[in-house]
Amino acid sequence: MPSHSNWTDGLFLKIVNVVAYFLFLGSNVYTVAGPSGIYNYGKDTYVTPAPWAFLIWSLIHLLLLGTVIYQFFDGGKQVIIDGISWRLPLLAVLNAIYVNVWARHYYIVAFVFSLFVSSAVTHIYYVVKKYHEPQSTADEIFVHLPFSLYHGWTTVLVILTAFEAFGKNAAIEPAGIWTKVFAFLAFFFLEATAATYAFSSAEGDLPASIAIAWSLWAIFARQRHPAFIHWSALAFAILSLVWVVKAAIGVGLKLRRGGRGISLDEERAPLIN
Repeated sequence: MPSHSNWTDGLFLKIVNVVAYFLFLGSNVYTVAGPSGIYNYGKDTYVTPAPWAFLIWSLIHLLLLGTVIYQFFDGGKQVIIDGISWRLPLLAVLNAIYVNVWARHYYIVAFVFSLFVSSAVTHIYYVVKKYHEPQSTADEIFVHLPFSLYHGWTTVLVILTAFEAFGKNAAIEPAGIWTKVFAFLAFFFLEATAATYAFSSAEGDLPASIAIAWSLWAIFARQRHPAFIHWSALAFAILSLVWVVKAAIGVGLKLRRGGRGISLDEERAPLIN
């Protein structure tokens, strides 16, 4: 029998989540959307995607706005306050530090914080997928969807930031053999990760696969030279699209079987914890 809570339960954490969203994630939006945003003026590497790749971050932030509103409802309180708990404001702080040091071109520091952000998102992703099967459309849209996208997107960010920290500047340095090799391996890793999401369950994790496929297509669109990197990006982008289609078919089959909405969970939560 479902439990019902008052909207004031866990009120302090709810307030912290709201403040963290507007203070930290809001500052991220300003940093990346401003006239001197990092998407247009950062270091240009041989895996830098087209600027439109970063629109996915705006989508994630918009969905998280719904998350901080949804926490005031009973279903949202159970997963966001009782489940995710203090991990959400911690993620907001780490993400803000990462974006701001990235914007200031401290790429090695940014790479370290990209790992922290990825770790924080992974922990939330695990908690949400393993222990909080979506019980409603709101659960899917405001909890499972943003953190699936976020998990896939942070994988991309770690790769991009690693090349900014340790790779060549594509604007002034030609790509050597090792740059081509590491770019190829990076594309392979991203495509393999998209495949892992697609096969993570019967219906797969469609949003996470989309986040990676979207990024690979953006890299292909931006990287014209050398030809090896350009066509490698295309090949892995096509493969990642195959995994997106596989995950989409899994979702479609679940709907045909009479599934409740679009399930984004990795595996069923146990009846008894």
